[in-house]
Amino acid sequence: MKRQILLLISGLLLAFSIQASQFKVMVFSKTDGWHHQSINAGVTALEKMAKRHFFDLEWQEDASHFNDKKLAEFDAVIFLNTTGNILNDEQQAAFEKFYKSGKGFIGIHSASDTEYDWDWYTKLVGRMFVIHPTNQTARVQVLDRKFPGTDTLPDSFLWTDEWYQFGPELSKNLHYILSVDESTYQPKADWGRVKGDGMGKFHPISWYQNYDGGRSFYTNLGHMREGWEDALLLKHLYGGIYWAATGKGMR
Repeated sequence: MKRQILLLISGLLLAFSIQASQFKVMVFSKTDGWHHQSINAGVTALEKMAKRHFFDLEWQEDASHFNDKKLAEFDAVIFLNTTGNILNDEQQAAFEKFYKSGKGFIGIHSASDTEYDWDWYTKLVGRMFVIHPTNQTARVQVLDRKFPGTDTLPDSFLWTDEWYQFGPELSKNLHYILSVDESTYQPKADWGRVKGDGMGKFHPISWYQNYDGGRSFYTNLGHMREGWEDALLLKHLYGGIYWAATGKGMR
């Protein structure tokens, strides 16, 4: 009888291990400023991605989940089109602790238009948003074939999005993945209080870094709802999510 119980327990544990997902991420989309209409489309696409690639995903807009107990459930946190000041001091401290323990961060589009006064976060993102022109089609170029998700991308491709002009590097660890060719669109923007002429010959739009004990990935793509239906964006994003959550996938 005892042997049968042990065999049953062993079988249950084996079944559990077979069913266990690869990793778990939180998608956080709180906004304190501009609210992107593409957020729901992004969540839907990421949920489908989680099923396709066998990882767990939980969507939150309530910042109270940024505490030690809750964050311990996850391997990475995705800031999906967040804006403004979205975490208080205690929540910021909990997220820093989580990330520094060897976890991951994925910033999508306006994650770089978030928490400008939180110095640690701005370095985590790497570069912050300054201004953007109207949505336009432009040519994107792949800069790094060693990073996960770039193996299936063409060397260059046309993409329509909201092209951010970024401020200076805030971290010395940035490795660039994608850039946009400013000669293929009109980068000038004038908002009265802020003006932009683009970034010149080198205009990065996606990068990654090992920073302060964890892994950080950022992409400018993801503004438009329709883009979330495109396999090209999803392959690019999954590469970043997989690496940030696991540290694997580099060639």
